[in-house]
Amino acid sequence: MYPVIRLAKELLVHRNAPRLGLLETHVSHHVCWPHDIDIWMELNNGRTLTLYDLGRMGLFSRIGIVPVMKREGWTGTVAGSSVRYRRRVRMFDRVEMRSRILGWDARFLYIGQSMWRRGEATSQALIRTAVTDRNGLVPMERAAAALGHEGGSPALPAWVEAWSEAEARRPWPPEA
Repeated sequence: MYPVIRLAKELLVHRNAPRLGLLETHVSHHVCWPHDIDIWMELNNGRTLTLYDLGRMGLFSRIGIVPVMKREGWTGTVAGSSVRYRRRVRMFDRVEMRSRILGWDARFLYIGQSMWRRGEATSQALIRTAVTDRNGLVPMERAAAALGHEGGSPALPAWVEAWSEAEARRPWPPEA
């Protein structure tokens, strides 16, 4: 079940936070609750993605994406993700999450997110998202301009470009 109460809490906590520029970092704090753990008593990998989702909603809210998307009739969708897990997050651990837009290409927006516990990174996610309308994908240049961003995307980090290229080579539909 999607954690609607947690989402409401995130939006409420950050409702008066200063607005962020399109490429600035949003910082949020989360607790690994008993319903977040797996049978090994640590943060479940699926719940990790859900927590990253909450971090992105806070980021989008502070950047001002939500009213623009409503005005334009746009929706957002996750088009790919990659998570690197390095340190366990156990029940009742508190983590700091950092979320920021890394850049975009013609079709997709790339978001980098990481969780930190006591100054040490526990995981890192790369999320590829798309903005859509009733006609399909909205070009990212148009979406950035609607947010008041002038100019193109910052250069994507080499590892993001390599991941995107690898994803483009991945067969679709998958083999049966």
